[in-house]
Amino acid sequence: MKQTPTIELVPLAGNVEPAIRELGWDWAVEDACENYVAREAVRLPEATADELLEAADTLYELLLQSIPDPIPDTLLQELAIPELLWEAVRHSWNDDRHWHLYGRFDLASTPEGPKLIEFNADTATSIPETAVIQWASLMAAGLADDDRQANGLFEGVQAQFAKWRDMNSDLEPCLLLIHLPDSSEDATNCAVLAEAAREAGFQQVHVCSADAMQVALAGDERGVWAQTGPEQWQRFSFLCKLVPWELLAEEEPDLTRDLTELLRSRDLIIANPAYTLLFQSKVILAWLWQCFPHHPLLLEASLGELPGHQVRKPVLGREGQDVTELGAGSPVAPAAAGDYAGQRMVYQRFAELPTDVRQRQYQAGVFWAGSSCAIGFRREQGIITNLSEFVPHLLA
Repeated sequence: MKQTPTIELVPLAGNVEPAIRELGWDWAVEDACENYVAREAVRLPEATADELLEAADTLYELLLQSIPDPIPDTLLQELAIPELLWEAVRHSWNDDRHWHLYGRFDLASTPEGPKLIEFNADTATSIPETAVIQWASLMAAGLADDDRQANGLFEGVQAQFAKWRDMNSDLEPCLLLIHLPDSSEDATNCAVLAEAAREAGFQQVHVCSADAMQVALAGDERGVWAQTGPEQWQRFSFLCKLVPWELLAEEEPDLTRDLTELLRSRDLIIANPAYTLLFQSKVILAWLWQCFPHHPLLLEASLGELPGHQVRKPVLGREGQDVTELGAGSPVAPAAAGDYAGQRMVYQRFAELPTDVRQRQYQAGVFWAGSSCAIGFRREQGIITNLSEFVPHLLA
């Protein structure tokens, strides 16, 4: 019987904190995130890195193949997508100009190879950590080299922005990026995306909180606006949102309807597009298993409880909240309390994550931006959450 891979670590000399603070990303080294960035790196064999990257590309193709065309109401209902978003989902799915910029596959390295845990298709974060901080960690240790990491995230997202802009060349290349209010982490993710967009040729790029965005449907002011300076307002044809689609539908239904109308009239194009909710919903895990039973990259998943060792997840949960490990139907450990306990649940076969000598578990985050392009690791003694340590890697 094959054994679960063991994680080897390389100590990282030096201190990356000054570089992080110089970037203005204090959130990554303060308060709850004080020890967020590990001072060591995963020694990652190149063959394992290639296996993880290839798995992400294959999984994305499986996701595309699994969605029937036209998309039936029954599937949208099963995926728990709010009915208010059905029109936007179908509209974006049927028009290739609505371009999926990026997402992050969370994978488990098992004795049988990589397995899909879930796909963060809509508003994946960990962009600064993956694209910049893990490289800076190697630089602080005197180990920085273009070939020492599987880390082409910035270049991948830049290429995606360029393609998105070119596919919508009838629209003014002005991009607004919005994030949830009072989130320094989300603002930093948007800042990295904004820099990639500038490099991709967007002429006007602005980042702001979602509540600073204004939407109008009437007359000459029709469109999406934001204040870019004193007494200066700009209309934006491109919108990149780090706000979950289902949260918009739940908390801002009128805004959601207005954005859908602007989408249909081509006054606006939004990324990630609404159809990414098809992949974001945890129900897709059960749907994939139904479409491709026993595929080597998939874990068994169902909308009903499975026999034996499994994990229970809210269908639209995020950040590891309210995820429970179950053994023979009973919790093995308490769930990380969150906001999603009242949702429908998906059950997925438990996958043993690789561990280090201290029994900390490691989950690989593989970014996809048109193709797989970067790897980062999170580690924890139990369920991986948004506060689990980020661990750089070093190709071996």
